[in-house]
Amino acid sequence: MDLVIVAVGRDRAGPTRALYDHYAGRLASTVFGRPRLVEVEAKRARTGSPRREEEAAALLAAIPAGAAVVALDERGEPLTSTAFADRLESWRDTGRRCLTCVIGGADGLTDAVRARADLLLGFGAMTWPHMLVRAMLAEQLYRAATILSGHPYHREGGWRPEPGPAPPADPHTVRLPARRCENR
Repeated sequence: MDLVIVAVGRDRAGPTRALYDHYAGRLASTVFGRPRLVEVEAKRARTGSPRREEEAAALLAAIPAGAAVVALDERGEPLTSTAFADRLESWRDTGRRCLTCVIGGADGLTDAVRARADLLLGFGAMTWPHMLVRAMLAEQLYRAATILSGHPYHREGGWRPEPGPAPPADPHTVRLPARRCENR
């Protein structure tokens, strides 16, 4: 399955680009291969709805015919990494030859782009810088590839706090366990 990431704006050299390149490079050694990044021009001269419409036309024109489309959207579904991998596996196993991930500009996506998407994916309720979203997406694509191949990169469940005493009845009272100070 070919991977294409279509994003508004140009990423300059710097830490977010280096992080994206790191995970895109790791993807190159998986069944998906290195994603092709298509950067469409951010329309700076306009604002609001006219700019979103122009960016939407460019995003939609860059999506290959027959591709499964994942649109990164603030209203999107927050999937676990395993659930995301399951979606990719389903599309791959039903003959979809291309997966295109779409990242909009500062004003977001239009309804037309959302309607074209097979999946609206959200990275939580927080707002993320668009260039950082590229790196986060590349990491999640790499993680999905390792999940599907059985590679140990992904550890389901992650960190769990140690069981401790029950919280105090008064929420303003904090009881800390007694500890000895030790000089080491």
